[in-house]
Amino acid sequence: MEGELEGQRRRADAQRGPEERKVRADDVTSVCEAKIAGRALGVGELVPVFGLPSVTGATVDSRELLSRGPLVISFYRGGWCPYCNIELRALQGRLPEIEALGASLVAISPELPDRAAMNAGSNALTFPVLVDQDNRVARRFRLTHEIAPEVVRYQLGNGNDVAACNGADTAEVPLPATYVAGAGGIIEYAFVEADYTRRADPDVFLDVLRDIAGSLDPNFATPRK
Repeated sequence: MEGELEGQRRRADAQRGPEERKVRADDVTSVCEAKIAGRALGVGELVPVFGLPSVTGATVDSRELLSRGPLVISFYRGGWCPYCNIELRALQGRLPEIEALGASLVAISPELPDRAAMNAGSNALTFPVLVDQDNRVARRFRLTHEIAPEVVRYQLGNGNDVAACNGADTAEVPLPATYVAGAGGIIEYAFVEADYTRRADPDVFLDVLRDIAGSLDPNFATPRK
């Protein structure tokens, strides 16, 4: 996945002028300086209980998923974000490994149901994609921020109206974040990144899932990459 992310960074830089590159870099710096990632939920804290509609219309309840085993939660900004789509496809590719370790996987974004459903279809996702209207759940994870107006102007010029995609008045999105919750909903792994071009390494959180599986069953063993 990292190779694909790096390729997208290079393509984006090549397509943008110096002013746009600076505006976007300044926005990332501003998010870093606001320390949003540092205030987000982290290891050892409890995952907030949530129930959200999936793009299929079914309500997905975190308590029900956690009753089956560990839960991997991926917050993404939206289908308009190429980095999010790279991550979602990577997660789909690792889904058999995640499920073999007794875990469930969900992805959460603030996009309207029709847009989230379209994105799930275009990426051939078979795990639940959940609609977090108004970022209510993301806010409880302390992940949200508004994209800078200067960046929004460039996004609009590219045909990406993030506020409209979310059915909202502002371009509020969650930071890219991946969590692994184990027994009792305790967070065992947390990746939260102020730079939206960076994403969690699936190999890392799969090792966390292996450790959880081993702690539940001392006889459990699976090769590590």
